[in-house]
Amino acid sequence: MRIGILQTGLAPEALSDTMGDYPDMFARLLDGQGFTFRTFRVVEGEFPADVHDCDGWLITGSRHGVYEDHPWIPPLEQFIRDAFAARVPVVGICFGHQIVAQAMGGKVERYDGGWAVGATEYDFSGEKLVLNAWHRDQVTRAPESARVIATNDFCANAALLYDDRAFTVQAHPEFRPEFVDGLMKTRGKGLVPDDVMAAAASRLADPIQDRTMAGRIAAFFKEPRA
Repeated sequence: MRIGILQTGLAPEALSDTMGDYPDMFARLLDGQGFTFRTFRVVEGEFPADVHDCDGWLITGSRHGVYEDHPWIPPLEQFIRDAFAARVPVVGICFGHQIVAQAMGGKVERYDGGWAVGATEYDFSGEKLVLNAWHRDQVTRAPESARVIATNDFCANAALLYDDRAFTVQAHPEFRPEFVDGLMKTRGKGLVPDDVMAAAASRLADPIQDRTMAGRIAAFFKEPRA
């Protein structure tokens, strides 16, 4: 199964040299699931010609906000709607989670409650999963076509399911603890409050359920569709 990675942001150069860029992280996360990957740097205007160019699409995280005025955001939203109409499965992570919601009529905003950083617990219908987070923006109103499947006290719409068309997650299952640590040291200073980063640093050794989420993403992509 061929998965197209729609890259909407770039990892900091200081980290990507040793830890890879976002598509590399997803390839590692989903290793062994039988997928091949092709990356399209939509953040630089590189788009697939057609939603059927791959068997499924994965939209990465980004330092950009989905509500910002970038020339590649409207065509990405249209691509998402076209994939929905064609029933080609879409997975969205962080920014990807937000852009799918916005494209389908939801609302994304900078959250007044601040940042979520590092190991964070989410309630998936009674199952507690700890995943790494890095966000201030969040989906504040889910689209009518979406069902909330994960939440916590900080992020009400932490994961959304759009029947068999899209599965989106606010957290970053592809982020390893060392990458979160690197983000705090590169992008975090002056942006994320010191107390939030200190709390995240204290949880860097906490176990995360990234493999569990990898299995859920893989199962969604492989789900039989008419």
